[in-house]
Amino acid sequence: MSGVLTGFGVIGAIIAVGYIVGRADFLGPHSQPVIARTVFFVLSPFLLFTVLADAEVDRLFSPLLVVSLLAAVSAFTVFLLVAALFWRRKLPEATIGALSAGYVNANNIGIPVSVYVLGDAAYSAPVVLLQLLVFTPIALTLLDIGTGGRTSVRRILTQPFRNPIIIGSVLGLVVSVTGVEIPVPVMEPFRLIGAAAVPMMLINYGMSLHGTRVLEPGGNRRDVVLATSIKLAIMPVAAWLIGQYGFGITGTELFAIVVLAGLPTAQNVFNYAQRYDRGVLLARDTILLTTFGSVGVLLIASLLLH
Repeated sequence: MSGVLTGFGVIGAIIAVGYIVGRADFLGPHSQPVIARTVFFVLSPFLLFTVLADAEVDRLFSPLLVVSLLAAVSAFTVFLLVAALFWRRKLPEATIGALSAGYVNANNIGIPVSVYVLGDAAYSAPVVLLQLLVFTPIALTLLDIGTGGRTSVRRILTQPFRNPIIIGSVLGLVVSVTGVEIPVPVMEPFRLIGAAAVPMMLINYGMSLHGTRVLEPGGNRRDVVLATSIKLAIMPVAAWLIGQYGFGITGTELFAIVVLAGLPTAQNVFNYAQRYDRGVLLARDTILLTTFGSVGVLLIASLLLH
């Protein structure tokens, strides 16, 4: 299990650097929103374009994709049933909470875990595809509706075409599906810019931890506990049940499905929360708790299934 520990060790070190930067106030009081917008509008689209452009088509559209979809939908549904119906959370907060419960860190933690634990980085590609081309457009549309004050059919239908993250993902998928060979000199700037997304996202997240504490009053502690419990317990179990008994998947493929479902909440959720200024504490706390908690989940999955 050195791969799991290595992957989380790298992530933890970068977050620690961000915390030090925030504590020392090297970048000034307005740096976090600027970094968040830079990641959202510039760095992430380049990264996602290169990740999906490099992915093999047969690995993208595999049974793992369907099982991951159903497991995530199960997590989203449980959170929304409780938070929206019983706790009467508003649409933006309910959306961020649902993402916190089921949107996994398939990129900057999923890729290292896929390499070190599963032996192939391509395992995380279907989940990246699913989240970026299905979950993200829906979530961002809901956040637009919930924070924009105006709703129209035209706005809903055109939202994906106005979001840089979705645009970058779609273009990467087109390159992968069509098999277009992009010359290295042309692709290299995309790779260099995209490579900055993950460290900047993690540094910004580390900066946000300074001067705050987990589950602080006013941070919707019930929502954090609910989202964390769903992410660490319900979603991996759902993936195992759906994969083994719904699709007859066994062996390494089943292990991969459960491992990917057991990954912590993605930093993207915090980035979206910052971008729309809703559910920021909810996203931050859930990411932190699931990042620590998922180490134990992945160790248990490895002992039981690998």
